[in-house]
Amino acid sequence: MLAKRIIPCLDIKNDEVVKGVNFEGLRSAGDPVKLARRYDDELADELMFLDITASSEKRKTILRLVEKISENIFIPFSVGGGVSEIEDIRNLLNSGADKVSINTAAVLNPGLIDDAAKKFGSSTIVIAIDAKKIGNEYIVFTHGGRINAGINAVNWAKEAYNRGAGEILLTSMDKDGTKSGYEINLTSMVVQSVKIPVIASGGAKDAQDIEEVFVKADVSAALAASIFHYENSGIVPIKKYLKSKGINVRL
Repeated sequence: MLAKRIIPCLDIKNDEVVKGVNFEGLRSAGDPVKLARRYDDELADELMFLDITASSEKRKTILRLVEKISENIFIPFSVGGGVSEIEDIRNLLNSGADKVSINTAAVLNPGLIDDAAKKFGSSTIVIAIDAKKIGNEYIVFTHGGRINAGINAVNWAKEAYNRGAGEILLTSMDKDGTKSGYEINLTSMVVQSVKIPVIASGGAKDAQDIEEVFVKADVSAALAASIFHYENSGIVPIKKYLKSKGINVRL
């Protein structure tokens, strides 16, 4: 059985790490390179870097910052934001990323997933899905959560998987930054609909929330930001707690 992963996330805006609630009210959370080093030291399994305004500002991810972080860590490094074509993926991989996360561009041009998976291998391609509950349905949003794409999130996850995505990063916009626990219902549906790893994102407050999403939704990884950035909890204590509950994690 593969070990469950704990992944801190660096949401980047104007060269600094930020965090908000429901994708709004962003506030500073620190220096990205310092935080990256800290998470590397604290036994994070991976690090996620998301340039959250790149797509809405119609620009590319900040490569120099990606390079600087990659030079300072030894754990797997996933990067997303502003990826719209094959050349963007190549540039990020050449700058030190191990995986590339695609959100808006994949929705606008689903064929990009096929092309990217063929060119770089499925294991390199992460499809990020930002979803919000509208009525009884979970809907995909693009451009950093600003635009309703009108697509069912579970159906989109299936399509991304069928097109060659190697992993799904699923963020509940309703739960983001609320510290009220992960969106178990949506996450479970996505996990059951694909045969690739799913990373749960949005809502973690403590080790119990992470335990719950591993047990109830059977995700491969739990991503969190606030609880790590503001030092509400360290990664090692969370892993020790999970281990005590019989969950297989790397320590």
